[in-house]
Amino acid sequence: MSTVEPIRDIDKINEIKTYLRSQNQRDFIMFLLGINSGLRISDILRLKVSDVKDKDSIILIEKKTGKEKRFLLNDSLKSELSGYIAFKDDPEYLFSRHRTGIKALDRTTAYRIINSAARAVGIKDRIGTHTLRKTFGFHFYKKTKDVALLQQLFNHSAPSVTLRYIGINQDIIDTAMKDFEL
Repeated sequence: MSTVEPIRDIDKINEIKTYLRSQNQRDFIMFLLGINSGLRISDILRLKVSDVKDKDSIILIEKKTGKEKRFLLNDSLKSELSGYIAFKDDPEYLFSRHRTGIKALDRTTAYRIINSAARAVGIKDRIGTHTLRKTFGFHFYKKTKDVALLQQLFNHSAPSVTLRYIGINQDIIDTAMKDFEL
């Protein structure tokens, strides 16, 4: 399995949002939740309507680590989620395969949705479901410059792991080499 990249370009993120919104509300909300939460796709796909309905934050047990994770929903995401779940029942999966809501979307389908949207807006980088988490991390770091907090959010063992994970190490190396001359 090859490593996927974060989406670094905000304009491309906005193009994907526009594209997905025009295609399917479920897919748009899945993308939005992924890039605004930093959750793994395995945790996103297990969410039910009751996990987000009338909530300011989501609390869950991470599938991979077994650790409790709590994250705040920003106002924009809360508003989008509220509209999306307005006619859904509490026990339904947030991202279901069928209108009945009884079967969660699988990660292969989520991969296809995200990859297809990226290709539709001209992104040629390696894109996958983990791109959502990495995109969150990349932009969170760019905005806050707080690698320690991001490390904690991602449950990484060291800041260097976090920087490598979101592609910052390579960016720093590339910039340093570009400007280096003897």
